[in-house]
Amino acid sequence: MKKAYLVLNNGEVFEGYKIGADTESVGEVVFTTGMVGYLETLTDPSYAGQIVVQTFPLIGNYGVIPQDYEGKCAVRGYVVRSLCGAPSNFRSEYGLDAFLKENGVCGICGIDTRRLTRILREEGVMNGMISDSPAPPTEDLRGYRVAGVVEQVSSGCKRVLPAKGDEKYSVALIDYGAKKSIAECLRERGCRVTVYPADTPACEILGADPDGIMLSNGPGDPAENTFQIEQIRKIIGKKPLFGICLGHQLAALALGGRTEKLKYGHHGVNQPVKETGGIRTYITSQNHGYEVIAETLAGTGVESFVNANDGSCEGMEYRGLNAFTVQFHPEANGGPRDTAFLFDRFIDLMEKDKKCQRTTP
Repeated sequence: MKKAYLVLNNGEVFEGYKIGADTESVGEVVFTTGMVGYLETLTDPSYAGQIVVQTFPLIGNYGVIPQDYEGKCAVRGYVVRSLCGAPSNFRSEYGLDAFLKENGVCGICGIDTRRLTRILREEGVMNGMISDSPAPPTEDLRGYRVAGVVEQVSSGCKRVLPAKGDEKYSVALIDYGAKKSIAECLRERGCRVTVYPADTPACEILGADPDGIMLSNGPGDPAENTFQIEQIRKIIGKKPLFGICLGHQLAALALGGRTEKLKYGHHGVNQPVKETGGIRTYITSQNHGYEVIAETLAGTGVESFVNANDGSCEGMEYRGLNAFTVQFHPEANGGPRDTAFLFDRFIDLMEKDKKCQRTTP
């Protein structure tokens, strides 16, 4: 195998072997703690602009299963301890190395991912480069930032996905980099889902008169999406609304809140989240680098969930606006599905709103 190097902008260099495409790449290096779900990770548009490190040591052992993709592969690079060369699963179609080559993603294997993760936890997320040289030019490495990524991963055109079974509701899903599973969870509950590109104006969405509006996940710094924030400001309160991940952050910004970058983000399928008004703790799937500062929404919304590890905001309820949002992923393929009930809560909001409209003279 060809030698390769992961060079961090703090000067650390990890030597390993090239996997995937025979190219070089710069990105923001983040780690994800999932023990399963590497395909969902690689096809999650929220990782756009980032080099993803898998903390679990053996990756690729069940191969590549296209039915499990969440979207288009948008990662800038991929880092693993050990890449399985002989996957075994009845659904597998080919190996992970071929998938990376097919998608033009370079990667590196054979490095100490545990040591790398400790560096990122202690020093915070930083830029890195997968390179053929241990001393590449550092100009791009120092100057790189994740920017303009929502436009890169959002749908290029509007499309309609029919309900599974009888159609009960119509939902407008604004795609900031939406995972496939969000639409699937809605369709399974009798929703016809119309997917709108991220640059769709509010008047077009409201003009279609949906029963509810879903704000999807997506990548990057929420504050740079000024057009999207302005459209949400025009939408929120007009229809029942549910936001996930980036959608949670954009809704907060639209209502006058503030977001901040986390030290190393939350990436993985084992993040504990506590109800603020109850006794339950849920295990959740997450993938984000920013948090909503709940205190900046005092008087507008109520914090509904907090992260049990660091206390950061994991959910907001805007009761006077018929809206709620969460930072984690209730659709969560390949798991956990502890919070899938939130889709049912959204259905209840739409049903109550429809009943109110029927009884209003």
